[in-house]
Amino acid sequence: MFKKRVILIGLLQATAIVTVVFSLTTSFDFVHRNVELYSHFRPQYFAASLVLLVAFTAVRSPAYGAMLLVTTVFNASYVLPWYFGGTRVESDNTVKLLHVNVFSRNDQYDRLFELIDAERPDVIFLQEVSKEWQDASLRLHEDYPYNYVEAREGNFGIAMFSRMALDSVSHVASPPLDYPTIVATMTVNDETLTLISTHPTIPVSQSQYEARNEQLRSIAALANRAAGAVVLSGDLNATVWGRNYRKLEETTGLRNTRRGFGILPTWPTYLPFAMIPIDHALVSDSIGVVATRTGAHIGSDHLPLIVEFAVGN
Repeated sequence: MFKKRVILIGLLQATAIVTVVFSLTTSFDFVHRNVELYSHFRPQYFAASLVLLVAFTAVRSPAYGAMLLVTTVFNASYVLPWYFGGTRVESDNTVKLLHVNVFSRNDQYDRLFELIDAERPDVIFLQEVSKEWQDASLRLHEDYPYNYVEAREGNFGIAMFSRMALDSVSHVASPPLDYPTIVATMTVNDETLTLISTHPTIPVSQSQYEARNEQLRSIAALANRAAGAVVLSGDLNATVWGRNYRKLEETTGLRNTRRGFGILPTWPTYLPFAMIPIDHALVSDSIGVVATRTGAHIGSDHLPLIVEFAVGN
């Protein structure tokens, strides 16, 4: 029994050291792209440090307990503010936006259409739109007569569908890889609203890391030039804790609609315990956020993101 206790405590200590090291070092995500990759798992570090804190309290280990208490508070400072402090508004005149990375190889088209029928969004942005998804989405045209599709082979096609009349819609080739970014404008309550949807590459190599960051910078410049209020949505392949994501908010003044609604992880659906928030909607200060939540699983490796917001009156 004593030997088993020693082994258990040894395993807990090893796990605690790993948790503390990852929790602290990932706050320096500017050091290397791999450090940024691990910074995305802040909710998991928070959960692990909290569980370990309870465990070391139970086995009466004050040194490790104190270390885990500090680590838990440190991780909480990254995670918990997203559940508080957001400015929610009440409005009967809202726009509902549905953002979905459909996953290009996903062929469960009906699951998306069932979600759309249930949610009745005003605006839909789809990402990873292949030729097959373009063909399947033809059924949306009757209910969403204002639409724009830029299908691509691979994972970077994109599409927009709207019930609301658009003043303009097109796409730009975002540098450096020329992935399409949709830019649309509409008039809501006599005010101009610009909607942008973009999907940078995954930052798993140095060149891809630099390419993602360059696209985020180009999107920031695009948002700063846009007319009226701005809604920016997309699978940004970055979480709210990454330095390059934070630069996007800082340079545009846009705020993430998650504020006050929680972390809302969206990817990867096939590893629920490791899910992180990489699908985002950001809005200008003049836009009131009524609700932000994730939607039902549609067979993609991403969960949909649903945002209701109010513009003007």
